[in-house]
Amino acid sequence: MAIEKITERVTSVGAQDWHRRLFDELIPLPDGTSYNAYLVKGSSATALIDTVDPTKQKELLSNLNRLGVDRIDYVISHHGEQDHSGAIPAVLEAFPEAQVVTNAKCKTMLKELLLLPDEKFKVISNEASLSLGDLTLQFFDMPWVHWPETMVTLLKEEEILFSCDFFGSHLASSSLFEKIDETVISSAKRYFAEIMMPFSSTIRNHLKKVRELSPRMIAPSHGPVHKDPSVIVGQYEDWTSDVKKPVVLVPFVSMHGSTRAMVEHLVDALSERHVKVKPFDLTVADIGELAINLVDSAVLVLGVPTVLGGPHPVALHAATLVNALRPTIPYVTMIGSYGWGGNTEGVIKESLKNLKTELLTPVMIKGHPEEPAFDQLDKLADEIASKCKQLDN
Repeated sequence: MAIEKITERVTSVGAQDWHRRLFDELIPLPDGTSYNAYLVKGSSATALIDTVDPTKQKELLSNLNRLGVDRIDYVISHHGEQDHSGAIPAVLEAFPEAQVVTNAKCKTMLKELLLLPDEKFKVISNEASLSLGDLTLQFFDMPWVHWPETMVTLLKEEEILFSCDFFGSHLASSSLFEKIDETVISSAKRYFAEIMMPFSSTIRNHLKKVRELSPRMIAPSHGPVHKDPSVIVGQYEDWTSDVKKPVVLVPFVSMHGSTRAMVEHLVDALSERHVKVKPFDLTVADIGELAINLVDSAVLVLGVPTVLGGPHPVALHAATLVNALRPTIPYVTMIGSYGWGGNTEGVIKESLKNLKTELLTPVMIKGHPEEPAFDQLDKLADEIASKCKQLDN
């Protein structure tokens, strides 16, 4: 990643990861990601705000060397997860005078994850300030964005909010000043869906604090810098809202065509009723696209066949993921086929127990669907269409 000036006193020294395609061995990264680290030079002290993933620590150290940095007084650690903190040991080895500045919870995590010694830490409290001479850093705890120890930093004189994962996006780019267009917003929404959505109610409160701080720029630890914070803050306010669009998501898997026939009939029936519907074949779909649509859709219909008395593992995986992401989706149901029996419906219901949702009438049939099954699907389509019409009113 090229060294890039954010302002005269702030320089980006992080790294792009163009080729990474999976995060946490779970989250698809179709556009790679970045690990943003920022060097802030005051008149009497220098701070490094966050580091990078351990796989990119050579790039971070190279950037610092190219800038001629011979001293770092403070390493600000917003969040213990290793994509931000993993290069701290290498930075401390290169700059032994540096102290790690963080809150008490993050200190505990960094000691556990990175085995850092106690004496390397400077623990700060919520809203405490740290002077760099003519510049001042102020720290704000923002727990559960998306870990319990997360905090953010405001560079007061420059009015820059260093927000860590908050307002980030998994998007590799040749410049942190990428135009905030539809591509960037889509990447940010994917990032929100996969990482932030379980904490929507908490994030709503933190958004009020961000509005109160009124930064002129937001510099996250992944993805582009936001030169107009109102755009991304407004998007987050929409994404954390309980207001949903009348859209039906139908993630499904089908082994021998029976569940697929049910899905295709339901999709057609909903379309005939002028309801927007999006099917996702789970064997080939990008699970991230499903997550994005969970942010603001109103209905989830899981298409799940039965395998040896229980739900197909791919469909169960999708249900487990939805349960973990905890979308505030108003209506959920399932459709599918079984051979001789089982408890697919019960297992799926249990797998979605975190959701505060209304369960619509499931349609689970034996064998290949025939006219009675299609009639049940038409009734389900009527029920869904009625619910969606209420959302439009």
